[in-house]
Amino acid sequence: MTVQILYSEKREECGIIGIYSKTGKDVAPLLYRALIALQHRGQDAAGFAIYDGKEIQVRRGIGLVDQIFKPEDLDIAGSVGIGHTRYPTIGNCRMCDVQPSTYKKIATAHNGHLANYDELKGNLEANGYTFVSTVDSEPMAYALHKEKNTEKAVKNIMNEFEGSFSDVVLIENRMIVFRDKHAIRPLVWGENEDFICFASETVALDINSIPYKGDVAGGEMIEIENGKITKRKQLVETVPKHCMFEYVYFSRPDSYINGKSVHDARIMLGEILAEESPVKADVVVPVPDTSRSAASGYARKTGMPYDEGLIKNRYIGRTFIMSTQSKRVDAVKLKLNALKPVIEGKSIVLIDDSIVRGTTLKEIVGLLKNAGAKEIHVRITCPPIRAPCFYGVDIPTYKELVANNLDVEGIRKSIGADSLYYISLDGLKNSIGVPLCTGCINGEYHTDYVKRLAEKEREKEA
Repeated sequence: MTVQILYSEKREECGIIGIYSKTGKDVAPLLYRALIALQHRGQDAAGFAIYDGKEIQVRRGIGLVDQIFKPEDLDIAGSVGIGHTRYPTIGNCRMCDVQPSTYKKIATAHNGHLANYDELKGNLEANGYTFVSTVDSEPMAYALHKEKNTEKAVKNIMNEFEGSFSDVVLIENRMIVFRDKHAIRPLVWGENEDFICFASETVALDINSIPYKGDVAGGEMIEIENGKITKRKQLVETVPKHCMFEYVYFSRPDSYINGKSVHDARIMLGEILAEESPVKADVVVPVPDTSRSAASGYARKTGMPYDEGLIKNRYIGRTFIMSTQSKRVDAVKLKLNALKPVIEGKSIVLIDDSIVRGTTLKEIVGLLKNAGAKEIHVRITCPPIRAPCFYGVDIPTYKELVANNLDVEGIRKSIGADSLYYISLDGLKNSIGVPLCTGCINGEYHTDYVKRLAEKEREKEA
């Protein structure tokens, strides 16, 4: 997890879940359903940890959720548990890196990225600790074990661990939940008569019929024990900087995060994009799946018809998370096919969420032109990405980002579109309507350590 090689590709980060039964019911079936709902956030590996009254039982594996767990795994007795779906940040996924991470009587599930991981790792190793994985949750678990006062341990983490983190922690029959002061990665919660639940997105609540109650605040710690919330405390002052990619691309449209409907935000992205970049065309077509809501908003605002011009193979994963460029290109060919009755002879407005390298979109434009499209006008619901992310999104190095190497006209030519327009930064902010982290767009990072990392990365690539 060294900084030097973190940013080779764009993937969304992990999904986490924590469930506590207030009435002593087993949580394994609910954890499983929640992980299925969060599968889009991590398709490499998954696991869960349950306290059975004597010890923490851990089940985890590499692959998709429904491939990993056996029926007997869901028969584990225990009324409190946490779970995790994972994408790796570097290299291949190894079993030692599959979360939840465990240390002594603690299990942790983590979403985000510790920008100062190397520094933390070096300090721990200098004091004799031997790492068994490369995941951020390992130093989290150790810090929680070392400091017996849980509140003090979490406050130390919030002050000393740089980056983004939303975490659910199992300490025998207690659950601890906390979020970094900038609340970069999402963490929602819900409750019904039987369960208290914390998750990356509300879809994990919905699948278990648990009503959404709100979000864990940045810098807040929540403790659950004996079936109830025993402590809810603001440990450090919050300065919200929510990841804009959660709304543009990562989260499911049927989720609410940070009190905001993802679907509504994407509809507004499409509507504002239509206001900023009108064009005469026959039909609005989304790149499935994340651009559907925005394309609907664009079509509604312009009065143009909306149609599905690209049919997706449901058995192919997200192309942005493929480990090499050749795999991403091949995945586009496997994943999408043009619907000729919609495309042939038409002028198309093609809506997509973002352009990172530009190669994936170039393949899609070529696919549509081969299907007989007369014109292709590309509209993007995210401004040009010009800088790496140090807060948990594997956006490439400066030199790999197409917007760092070409202007908009150069990108248009490179992808083969007839016109290209990105939403403005103001349009993005107004569409989403919550405080955003936009460091990958304008290089304005909000922590000093990351500012220094960015400068080192720029100097290294110069």
